[in-house]
Amino acid sequence: MTGTRVLDLGQLGFDRGAHILVQRELLRLARGEALAVRGAADGLAAHLRAWARAMGHEFEAAPGLAGVVRAGPAAAARWRGAERAGSAAADGAVAAAPLHWGLAARGALVEAGMPAFAFALAQKDEVWADDPGALYRQAAAAQWDPETAIPWAAAAASSGDGEDALVQVLTYLIENETAAALVPARFCAQTHPHYREVLQLLAIQAADEARHIEVFTRRAAMRRGELGTSTVGGQASLKTLVDEPDFALASFLLSVLGEGSFLHLLGFLHVHAPDPCTAEIMRLAAQDESRHVAFGMAHLQRHGARDATLRSRLALAIERRHDALRHTAGLDQNVFDALVVLAARGFAPEAIAGGHAAVAELVQQMDAGRRARLRKLGFEGAEAAALSALHTRNFM
Repeated sequence: MTGTRVLDLGQLGFDRGAHILVQRELLRLARGEALAVRGAADGLAAHLRAWARAMGHEFEAAPGLAGVVRAGPAAAARWRGAERAGSAAADGAVAAAPLHWGLAARGALVEAGMPAFAFALAQKDEVWADDPGALYRQAAAAQWDPETAIPWAAAAASSGDGEDALVQVLTYLIENETAAALVPARFCAQTHPHYREVLQLLAIQAADEARHIEVFTRRAAMRRGELGTSTVGGQASLKTLVDEPDFALASFLLSVLGEGSFLHLLGFLHVHAPDPCTAEIMRLAAQDESRHVAFGMAHLQRHGARDATLRSRLALAIERRHDALRHTAGLDQNVFDALVVLAARGFAPEAIAGGHAAVAELVQQMDAGRRARLRKLGFEGAEAAALSALHTRNFM
């Protein structure tokens, strides 16, 4: 038969995957060509006829064959109007991802008529950072297992006031890390999958915080049956982070200001840890938090270069949060005192004085770090100092 290719299926029937070979050959046909199918499987002709009709292909019976199949107009029409969802390459993300691309992989051919998904973050400039793929790969390579990475046996056997202080600080850390897990998890669910690197970064950031909650809780419970206190002021401060609806502002308040300040706190706790177990917990947690800060900074620096209004919005976010919390007590006094006790390593008056001085220096370091990051985002020195001073007294 002129213009006809022949496919011999042998004993392979449609109940065992014959359609895969038929479809493969149809895709190779030149315009106007047909595919003659033959084989010895029982019922092959009937199965080929039913499959062809279901797929929108034309079927013709032919002597000595299971049949002749020609790609029909219905089959061709199925992919008429289909579009590529950008490119699978690292730089293949489009500026605005159509909602009807849905969960399609970037670079996939998307059939027309897809249902639209309600992804709130579907603009590249809303979420992107320079080379987010590299940031994700770094985060994935740096993951650690709490069971093997922490020297749990090296935890102090102390049951005194120092352990009580540590448990109070760990209780505070658990509360704050819970908020730090909820925020990226919420925005992860709102991010268009077309921006897969950002979605992956947010997911692994939430996983980091889940791991921190685990190790802080495990260490706190080693010597004590109960944890420390949680205050209205602390909860109110964290609620402003959890409630912030804007991705850029939430990234700024949480990652740049809050987690940036926490880097200093974790460093302080690493130095003043009562045992190697606690010291290693703080070191590894700080390692994770530094990546969160890096992503927040990279995102906001890129965003600010494209949006002249961003800096004023960031400043307003700090002021608005400060106003919302102005009647709260800020950092739990029990937490502050616990930090003093950990740094003092004793209860002689001179030891407590030294511990208090160490915590005061920590607060100054936090302020200096915030001002430095604010300057990197384009704020002038005086404005950076004023905005840093308005940051919540709860540190996060």
